Amino acid sequence: MKEVSRYPSKLTLFARIAVVSIILAILFVSYSLTTAQSATFSNPLNNGGADPWMTYYNGNYYLATTTWGGPSVGLTMRKAPTIAALKNATPVRIWQDSTASRCCNYWAPEFHLLNGPNGTRWYMYFTGGASGTNYTATQHIHVLESAGTDPMGPYTYKAQLVSRVALDGSILQLNGSLYAIYGVWDSTQNIYIASMSNPWTISGNAVMISSPTFDWERQDGNVNEGPEALQHNGSTFIIYSASACWGPNYKLGQLTLTGSNPLSASSWTKKSTPVFHQGNGVFGPGHNGFFKSPDGTEDWIVYHANSSASGGCDLNRTTRIQKFTWNADGSPNFGSPVSTSTNLAVPSGESGGTGSTNLAQGRAASADSAQSANPAASGNDGSTSTRWSAANGNTGH
Repeated sequence: MKEVSRYPSKLTLFARIAVVSIILAILFVSYSLTTAQSATFSNPLNNGGADPWMTYYNGNYYLATTTWGGPSVGLTMRKAPTIAALKNATPVRIWQDSTASRCCNYWAPEFHLLNGPNGTRWYMYFTGGASGTNYTATQHIHVLESAGTDPMGPYTYKAQLVSRVALDGSILQLNGSLYAIYGVWDSTQNIYIASMSNPWTISGNAVMISSPTFDWERQDGNVNEGPEALQHNGSTFIIYSASACWGPNYKLGQLTLTGSNPLSASSWTKKSTPVFHQGNGVFGPGHNGFFKSPDGTEDWIVYHANSSASGGCDLNRTTRIQKFTWNADGSPNFGSPVSTSTNLAVPSGESGGTGSTNLAQGRAASADSAQSANPAASGNDGSTSTRWSAANGNTGH
């Protein structure tokens, strides 16, 4: 009988090597494609997310937007380690309140890590009021405080920030002092500033520092709102939204602190032209915030916009982000809003993660359930086709 060799022939060995090589090549190509895909993204980040606020903290992005929420919806937040995962993250409810005077119509949530009486805490600023058809007369700015340093909470209610009806509360930190900046309805919609004694208490008289004076601030409505502080190389700016949010001409303007006293209107100089406006199929870009890339080397703007000139001031506005740079004079250069067909590199330093990591305390709320109710029919506990309009007697938002 012919002896069978215990060793494979050279042909068999070469075949095995070839098969292994092909498998490794396929895996390499697959990995390369996955890496390339995760290294870029396109806007928007969600199907509905107006008045966005976003930050990167301890390995995760956090994003909160207007919910129009009442007690059953409340305030929500998304959390994820990558932009790709953030786009798929489920909003988690981080706050709900059945108190009649502040139960509903939640707009423009912002969360800031500040030093408070109990140490470093996250402070959530949002606009909310009562249910009913005349809710606009009840909208105030409210402040929550986190129990620790998790942006997802839990939170406790601290105070109503401004005594009069107001909206879009934010903060400015300058030379060791804390200031509140926010919008107010006068004969036009204007921006105010006031000093603060702690993250939830105003300690001095409020001063108006901007009103809609240029034609580009008065399209479809006379509006200055959504002030956001931005600082760079010793310069301080307030970027704000101008014109009516229910039209395609909503845009961003800029104030620069050119004097020494931020509580003096004369210390602020308004740029005569807008710094960010519609283009590339993006309409009504505004109500922005700012955040740093994970490695701290890049500056990013987050804002909402519509994809149609007929888009309204509603929950169909979507969240978008893009990197921005700085001009030679130290002022920000936001460029033009990028189209939804443009692939953008993810923020520098992003790594890891393929899914949502929402681990917040509270009941998870899907995007659909958080935006399904019609406030016109249900006491303003959900979405609306028009957040503000000239028809209801308001001049802004």
